[in-house]
Amino acid sequence: MLNYNGSLDYLSKINITAENRGFKYGDAIFETVKVVNNKAIFWEDHYFRLMASMRMLRMKIPMTFSLEFLEEEILKTVAAQTQGSSFRIRLSVFRKDGGFYTPKTNEVDYLIEVKESDNPPRKDYVIDLYKDFFNYSGMLSTLKTTNRMLNTLASIYAEENDFDNCILLNERKGIVEVTNGNIFIIKDNIIKTPALSEGCIKGIIRKKVIEIIEKNPDFTLEETSISPFEIQKADEVFITNAIIGIQPVTKYRKKSFNTEIGEKLASSLRVLQLTSN
Repeated sequence: MLNYNGSLDYLSKINITAENRGFKYGDAIFETVKVVNNKAIFWEDHYFRLMASMRMLRMKIPMTFSLEFLEEEILKTVAAQTQGSSFRIRLSVFRKDGGFYTPKTNEVDYLIEVKESDNPPRKDYVIDLYKDFFNYSGMLSTLKTTNRMLNTLASIYAEENDFDNCILLNERKGIVEVTNGNIFIIKDNIIKTPALSEGCIKGIIRKKVIEIIEKNPDFTLEETSISPFEIQKADEVFITNAIIGIQPVTKYRKKSFNTEIGEKLASSLRVLQLTSN
């Protein structure tokens, strides 16, 4: 069951037309939210990121789009599923049909999709660079829009070469993120992650992990530019996203990594998920 503008129905009954602007122009944004035991994890953070993204993209925010309303719509859609306790939610918001590059209206429609989710971190996780195309830095790249062709091509490249994921680079050849999340590298007591100015997604789990690290006196957190050469010198590398949480990386090219710190951070994140409102 899907939720289209508040109405629950099956995919075949949802009236999304060929004029849909998310389909024709990528004129859409989305949030990926994890729901466990009827609780939307870090929902408040997701909501405020969605609102900020809509404002940046000049979408008209409906008066009904309150924190409580959208959470209720998500949980209503989850309740319509036949089984499962852990779900991956995709909340998409797109401008209403009409227009060419210039839309006829800035008013929006929304669609909530639910898929059962059970994605624990893998024990072995191999990554490499994707260098065919670049993720151009800038604030627009920090938004979760549906313009994800680079991520699609990098994911195909990873599959063709038996990698679990690929690192995306910006036009300055600096590390941005991986195809489905943010990236952190650890060397001694310094933990680095690409700054938002590098073009990475303003990830919710990225934010939470930064908060955890900043409270730990044993480590220094740096949001900065990172060269690919730094990965080969790192002690550990891990990636983050809303569904998996923290996924330690075990291998990059000929370099193998420890996972001890990443696993400890993952444990702290799980506690935070359980105790968050």
